[in-house]
Amino acid sequence: MNKILVTGGCGYIGGHTIVDLIENGFEVISADDMSRGSAKMLAGIEKIVGKPIKNYKVDLCNLDDTEAIFLENPDIVGVIHFAAFKSVPESVADPLMYFKNNFNSLINILQCAEEFDVNNFVFSSSCSVYGNTTQLPVVEEVPFAEAESPYARTKQVGEAICQDFTKINKHFNTILLRYFNPAGAHPSGLIGEFMEKPENVVPVITQTAIGKRESMTVNGGDYDTKDGSCVRDYIHVCDIANAHTRALQYIIEDRNKSNCEIFNLGTGNGVSVLELITAFEKVSGLKLNYKVGPRREGDVIEVYANNNKAKKLLGWETKFDLDAMMDTSWKWEQILAEVAKAKTA
Repeated sequence: MNKILVTGGCGYIGGHTIVDLIENGFEVISADDMSRGSAKMLAGIEKIVGKPIKNYKVDLCNLDDTEAIFLENPDIVGVIHFAAFKSVPESVADPLMYFKNNFNSLINILQCAEEFDVNNFVFSSSCSVYGNTTQLPVVEEVPFAEAESPYARTKQVGEAICQDFTKINKHFNTILLRYFNPAGAHPSGLIGEFMEKPENVVPVITQTAIGKRESMTVNGGDYDTKDGSCVRDYIHVCDIANAHTRALQYIIEDRNKSNCEIFNLGTGNGVSVLELITAFEKVSGLKLNYKVGPRREGDVIEVYANNNKAKKLLGWETKFDLDAMMDTSWKWEQILAEVAKAKTA
């Protein structure tokens, strides 16, 4: 079994990816300092896969502690690097914190990969690297527009760091995965988004519906889009997770055409925030209490993917449609509410 280190393994996408990796025959260890991750995620993963998962509670900005993971696991063959801060508003408010955390952790992981001869690396990137592009659907070759937030800039520069590092390490294989907007939860109902105050729109919708929030605000209704709200490419988290497994298989099996390749992970469908709300109301049978407010600084107007490259080279296909995303998200929110109610009973 190939051992994979997943950084940020107790986060939303990292946790779902660990499940997919194990279901496809990989051995997995996690590194997560739990500043943004959740012990509940780890417990849920273990219930799904039926065995314990080792998590190293390590700040990857500390090189010595990061090296210790590799020293203890000399059989690591690949790394999937999720660990990063990811809030657009927070990055606007404190850009230096984002630059320090996201760059230093990436540099330390790459340094350890080089030192310990771990030559398969998957980097968690984002469609935010494209900025306010006018070329839609977005293909991987589209030049970057100006980053709309410090978070997006960390992904643009992070990709460049990976590319420059890979150029001088000819045996090192890197995949940059640019995902669009993750949504949904695992069909088992055992793992999902654990953040109490999420900024992603889908959990904001479900928290409003369940009563955690009195109402929600659609950030901007005057954009030049089909209904005035931002347009995004929403993709189920389990589909994103499976793409990471396929990306690792792709480079471990030497099927890659070059030692640094880039893939979009999206459905190819642009969905507005107002359309997303309509889809939720259809699936849940509820009317959502929302209002349209001002634009949010750092938001891109419209972006959705051309995913042909991932389909062709990785053999990847999305399995969950928009209704499934909203359905699993809503069921997950209801499960969280039941757990909370049981604790107070």
